[in-house]
Amino acid sequence: MKNPYSVRRLLLLVVPVFLLFSFHQDDSPSLKGLFEESFYIGAALNYREVNGTESRALPVLQKHFSSISPENGLKWVRVHPQPDLYDFEFGDQYVQLGESLDAFVIGHTLAWHQQVPDWVFEQEDGTPKTKAQLLATLEDHIENVVGRYRGKIQGWDVVNEAIEDNGEFRKSKWFEIAGVDFIKTAFRKANEVDPDAELYYNDYNVFNPKKRAAILALAKELRAEGMRIDGIGMQGHYMLDRPSVAEIEKGIVEIHEAGFKVMITELDVDVLKRPREAIGADLAKSYEFQEEYNPYSEGLPKSVEQELTARYKEIFEVYKKHSDKISRVTFWGIHDGASWLNNWPVRGRTNYPLVFDRDINPKTQIFNDLEELMKK
Repeated sequence: MKNPYSVRRLLLLVVPVFLLFSFHQDDSPSLKGLFEESFYIGAALNYREVNGTESRALPVLQKHFSSISPENGLKWVRVHPQPDLYDFEFGDQYVQLGESLDAFVIGHTLAWHQQVPDWVFEQEDGTPKTKAQLLATLEDHIENVVGRYRGKIQGWDVVNEAIEDNGEFRKSKWFEIAGVDFIKTAFRKANEVDPDAELYYNDYNVFNPKKRAAILALAKELRAEGMRIDGIGMQGHYMLDRPSVAEIEKGIVEIHEAGFKVMITELDVDVLKRPREAIGADLAKSYEFQEEYNPYSEGLPKSVEQELTARYKEIFEVYKKHSDKISRVTFWGIHDGASWLNNWPVRGRTNYPLVFDRDINPKTQIFNDLEELMKK
């Protein structure tokens, strides 16, 4: 296998010099500078941003972000597509980038119901694996992936989205075969392989009281049985009008009071209307393109831009208020053009959910508001 480190080092030396002449001047306040006394500011990165193909991303990362997350590159189907095959090209480039940025590096995710190959759950003849076989497969995966990046990835989303909005365990293949033991095995093994990395449970709609209560009950059960779980990630997939900031705040406070670190793990604000069923972040609720759900293909109206600015302001007012409880706020993407919300829940839309536009320019009023907020 080619050594990606040498290529990456060359890019990191050459690209910044080139960008001095090719990249526009960014006079905005540094996000990580604004919040350096409060919490890490992170961004989820795609393949092009990690391997240097999207050269405009590097100076933005250097100036604005103190933490990075992999959007898809470390999910099971990408890093472990076949039983005896691991693909670490993305992961190696990703951790090298993190080191060059001196960033707090996150691994995402070890056990999830999406983007997992069928072979994980099936024997060679297509019949379901036994519980013992499935847990052995999970342990092997964690041994190899977490083991490879021990000391280089500082925090892992160990289990992702295992609880439904009604507070019941998601009836995934993981749960159907192994029950809650797949969660316990994942945390136990991750701690065994890298006892110095922080270990998290991550989910969306944690502002929902019923769902949050179930997540906290699970986390407390893990701790009571001797497993280490350091924090709970509250995915921040919000809309312009919901959830309320009071609901967001209550989630932060309850998780903290239960004794767990709080991370805002996947922050964005969807400015487009959705089908009623697609509230949250369930990838299974996906719809073909419909024009009625793509009203701003030529640009965001000023009035909606003002709503987005006000929404980010009120969200970060809550984050500042509870900065003693929050360890990290991570945007799910760097800029609007790279956001997953262009293709979910309705495919092929033009969305504007982040704080950098499609040209990777800071959205001036949002940055000004955040700067003013942190001066208070």
